[in-house]
Amino acid sequence: MEAFGSLLDGFALALTPLNLFWALLGVTLGTAIGILPGIGPALTVALLLPVTFQLDATSAFIMFAGIYYGAMYGSSTTSILLNTPGESGSIITAIEGNLMARKGRGAPALATAAIGSFIAGTLATLALTFLAPIIVDLALRFGPAEYFALMILAFTTVSAVLGASILRGLASLFLGLALGLVGIDLQTGQARFTLGFPQLLDGIDIVIVAVGLFAVGEAFYIISRRDLATEEVVPIKGSIWMTAAEWARSWKPWLRGSVIGFPLGAMPAGGTEIPTFLSYLVERRLSRHPEEFGKGAIEGVAGPEAANNSAVAGVLVPLLTLGLPTSATAAILLAAFQQYGLQPGPMLFQNEGELVWSLIASLYIGNLMLLVLNLPLVGLWVRLLSIPRPLLYAGILVFATLGTYSLNGSAFDLVLLYIIGVVGFLMRRFGVPVAPCIIGLILGPLAEQHFRRALSISQGDPTVFFSSPLSATLLAIAALALFGPMILRWRMNRAAQSS
Repeated sequence: MEAFGSLLDGFALALTPLNLFWALLGVTLGTAIGILPGIGPALTVALLLPVTFQLDATSAFIMFAGIYYGAMYGSSTTSILLNTPGESGSIITAIEGNLMARKGRGAPALATAAIGSFIAGTLATLALTFLAPIIVDLALRFGPAEYFALMILAFTTVSAVLGASILRGLASLFLGLALGLVGIDLQTGQARFTLGFPQLLDGIDIVIVAVGLFAVGEAFYIISRRDLATEEVVPIKGSIWMTAAEWARSWKPWLRGSVIGFPLGAMPAGGTEIPTFLSYLVERRLSRHPEEFGKGAIEGVAGPEAANNSAVAGVLVPLLTLGLPTSATAAILLAAFQQYGLQPGPMLFQNEGELVWSLIASLYIGNLMLLVLNLPLVGLWVRLLSIPRPLLYAGILVFATLGTYSLNGSAFDLVLLYIIGVVGFLMRRFGVPVAPCIIGLILGPLAEQHFRRALSISQGDPTVFFSSPLSATLLAIAALALFGPMILRWRMNRAAQSS
């Protein structure tokens, strides 16, 4: 009941005219960037970090949450009509959705994606509302050793999951950890890795790194490619409304996708790719029309899209309650919290309860706004696909440059931005995931702080990290996430050789 009362207080703040405006702006921007191929919520939030610094924290995060939810909605439009997912969570949607569009059934595919997203998003936000306080109560029992183990878990799971190679993920992580060491050591007062530049004594601004890696690096990478021509967009035909038969075939996948997406999104190795893939497999197995899969089955759109949006709310659970990001967008949101001097975790609910509960309340409001925006205005959104890619990414570079310069009015920041942008380009060029670098930069100094504090309390005894059952369990899960795939791959190769 305490969570329900806090949620009502959150609605009182989220329903003010100013915050309703920021929510509407967020979901509108989110839908637009979700539709544009190659531009995801992580890049957009990173771009907006410098220009939203003057905003009230509550208003900024209401807008960021709207962008995150909206991008999931918008990416389904690109997947269905263009066969080019705007977000990785919509890859599965493209399999059946584009085939439906090519058969003249693009309108019902878009409708089942939008309605399923609304239902799943609402159910998952309800789960977030009542699950988050329980996790907070557990996390309040954490000491320095448990927090250090939790951050090791964050490092290993994100490095292992985000990217095709664990080694490349770890390389990205260690780059972020190295960047986090730049500046003055708070305990000794010594300058570390500043290379003689006084501008680096305060460390490297997280916003500059986020904008450089995500926005500038992505723009450089897209510009370097030759396939910038506009793809064929399948036109929408017929009514946007679904038939009775399509409703009957969609409602169960909506519910099943919601159930699959939320818990997997909330796991340390969460995200949206795994739950959408599992939802597709479940629907294919349970469908009464298995012969339609691979030819345009509506269940193959309804289930994965519900799982996609449900997983987004799941990703917010470890982020808000433990400060544990499990996706690239969550990593950027973590950077946004730090921009405002806030650290997600159990104390956030105690110290900034008004912000947290208004943010959760805004998810319900934004979800309803998205349903209204997406169903009637789908023809308008599709026109965004005609924007030439060179103009789009040139605009991103200009916006990133102006936003970064507005932080401190420093030319040094701009040089640093483009150096990091080149690094981001090279990371994409060689398949190195970007998100672990951001997570290492943000959580690295905190992990160092908790590590030192735990050793100080134990008088230098390293077994303190294994003496606590919770800390030992977290470290064991981290080891499993790091070495489990290697062992499994080794066993599969050995079995293949022996056969």
